Amino acid sequence: MKKNNRITIIIAALLVVIAGVLIWNNRYLSTLQGEASDFQVWDTASVTKIYLADRRENESLLERHENGWTLNSTYKAHPKQVQYFLTTLYKIRVKMPVSVASHDNIVKQLATQSTKVEIYQIVPRINLFDKIKLFYHEKRTKVFYVGDATMDSSGTFMLKEGADKAYIVYIPSFRGFISTRFTANPDDWRDHTIFNKNLADIQSVSVEFNEDPEGSFRIDNIGKHQYKLTRLCDNQDMPFDTLRVINFMSSFSNLRFEALFTNTLPQERIDSITSSPYVHYVVVTDKEGNKQDMKTFKKIVMFSVTDLSGDYGDEDRDRMYALIEGGKDFVLIQNYVFDKVLRDVHYFEPGRPVQKVDMGYLEEIK
Repeated sequence: MKKNNRITIIIAALLVVIAGVLIWNNRYLSTLQGEASDFQVWDTASVTKIYLADRRENESLLERHENGWTLNSTYKAHPKQVQYFLTTLYKIRVKMPVSVASHDNIVKQLATQSTKVEIYQIVPRINLFDKIKLFYHEKRTKVFYVGDATMDSSGTFMLKEGADKAYIVYIPSFRGFISTRFTANPDDWRDHTIFNKNLADIQSVSVEFNEDPEGSFRIDNIGKHQYKLTRLCDNQDMPFDTLRVINFMSSFSNLRFEALFTNTLPQERIDSITSSPYVHYVVVTDKEGNKQDMKTFKKIVMFSVTDLSGDYGDEDRDRMYALIEGGKDFVLIQNYVFDKVLRDVHYFEPGRPVQKVDMGYLEEIK
């Protein structure tokens, strides 16, 4: 009986200690997190979600997963852009409070022209002097509003949710404003990748040339390091240089667009461009049957330009428009980036000579 009483007393004592620790810890965290000027995130590795919203109804939800960050649960987020943002959270410091004379006006501006930022992190429920950390969970740790730059562009106005005082925030050793880094426009967070497949993962690639059907082809992976080249105009199997096929198939890793125009160009303008004859249609199929496609269109410039040979023309020699994601997105691509995957079937002919030039290889057209 005494033994049972002793166990009961021990358990009760432990519960009292734990309850006391929880109460103290919550007060301790509230004191720290209640600081109106606390915008910095020390442990960016613990950030799991970032939510941004502005007064123009733009919203971006960035979420961390094992394979990287996603945007609005639909797209892959640009990894460098997210890392840039996290680095900003780590480096920002409070420069000074907003002056009393201008404080009310700045707060009114923040109420109408700011971007709301919410940060979620994995944090411990119990944190004793940063030594003992227990019971980790996801929690919204920071909510603040980002406004415009100061008159001298040396800082940015910020206000923590629920606070009465606004502050000027900056990055040491950096002159300029940082408000543009807190964009809520989803287009600014989109990953620019169109194709990113390893050679071993590709089952087939087809390239159609609208203006030159005889140059259209499809390459199929029929076994380990074995391929078949088919000319699409007559479905005839063609002989090919194996090394060129492998180099071509290996070129579909990390191909990115330059700019996204889906939501920035007027829809009438996009419809006008995409209703014109396409130039190329590329489809990459992986070994699981997933397909990615790109349809390109000429980019017409407003004024005549001169190319390297001295000829004049209205076609942009450096860039093209493209439809990707099954036609959902309208983007701008650079010819320099995509020329290596826009070869025609003649490129693969065995014994076809190449001429070495200053940048890469230039095919001799016979």
